[in-house]
Amino acid sequence: MLIKRDYYLNQIINRMHNGLVKIITGIRRCGKSYLLFGLFKQYLVELGVNEDHIISIELDRRTFNELKDPDKLCAYVYSAIKDNKQYYLFIDEIQMCNDFESVLNDFMHIKNLDIYVTGSNSKLISKDIITEFRGRGDEIHLNPLSFKEFYSVYNDFDTAWNDYYTFGGMPLVLSQADDESKMNYLKDLFKETYLKDIKERHNIKNDNELEELLNIISSSVGSLTNPAKLVASFKSINKIVISPNTIKDYLEYLEDAYLIRKSLRYDVKGKKYINTPSKYYFTDLGLRNARLNFRQQEENHIMENIIYNELCIRGYSVDVGVVEINEKQEDGHYIKKQLECDFIVNKGNMRLYIQSAYELPSLDKENQEIRPLINIKDSFKKIIIVKDNIKTKVDDNGIVTISLKEFLLNDNALVF
Repeated sequence: MLIKRDYYLNQIINRMHNGLVKIITGIRRCGKSYLLFGLFKQYLVELGVNEDHIISIELDRRTFNELKDPDKLCAYVYSAIKDNKQYYLFIDEIQMCNDFESVLNDFMHIKNLDIYVTGSNSKLISKDIITEFRGRGDEIHLNPLSFKEFYSVYNDFDTAWNDYYTFGGMPLVLSQADDESKMNYLKDLFKETYLKDIKERHNIKNDNELEELLNIISSSVGSLTNPAKLVASFKSINKIVISPNTIKDYLEYLEDAYLIRKSLRYDVKGKKYINTPSKYYFTDLGLRNARLNFRQQEENHIMENIIYNELCIRGYSVDVGVVEINEKQEDGHYIKKQLECDFIVNKGNMRLYIQSAYELPSLDKENQEIRPLINIKDSFKKIIIVKDNIKTKVDDNGIVTISLKEFLLNDNALVF
């Protein structure tokens, strides 16, 4: 099954021969190898590049096991370069090579070599590459399939939506024969790939606490939390005593593995970030659902998570908005109250305020969603995304309401 990933392919093409190491990052099994060794290699071949000038190394395969040794990897690549024509180097899962920073530094001195690598954890970028390759590394972050990519193999929106919010966007889900196979694939992937990788990387011996943290986070996607709140949850639910620092470390491990994303709160009027509490969203809802054995299918919370992911995929920076108001009480006194705007979305000098509303069955519910937006007094666009298949409309306050379908399938749905 061929799924075009033109958005990411074009990012790679636009970075060809720029003198930097192109680093493709993303959660494991999201399609990095397919993008690099499949789609981009095909592009090069169609461009007229001879295949013997494309050096392909997959460090997660036993065939290339000895090349995890940096000296052997260097020797292999140098021996493959036979002439002065342009060569392309593809290395999958570069973090599996010991001392890979110095290896890539060495390769950058080869003038006729254009370098592309993949990696499956954020440490590759945030710690190692930023330090060793400041100004010489160029990251391309790959996400699981967007809904539009996922929908490309369907004919019916509702069927695609039901499958997407249940099984998520990991590419190999689409090749599974039936629902049971999809569920088993995702549960096995979570346990045998992601959890095993995290435990081995961080030398976690007693994994009960990590497992319980995953259960709590999975059950409360999009809820405000922090290490102190999670410590209280551990104590009240399972009578487990755990330190806030341990919780903080475990959350960072899950972020580093790209399993979850953290969204900070932003005070709109005060124009400042609020460090705690924060929200956590799953990079892929199929993995979240697999963690819960597909028991908790709250479509409204899942919809909010999917909107968040789609905004990230489209290159926006996404925060949770806090709008402080003075609310008049029956006795005439005013009290300060905080309203929540689901998402503050930024890209360059563009800003949007977005509410996710599964449904608007009544005027009271509609006013509840609108209230935070009308209390934001700047001129940036304010949008409500609803599950109902409605026509886009604009109210007297300039607030735009669009359907989830329009948002997911139209890349320019937020541009008015």
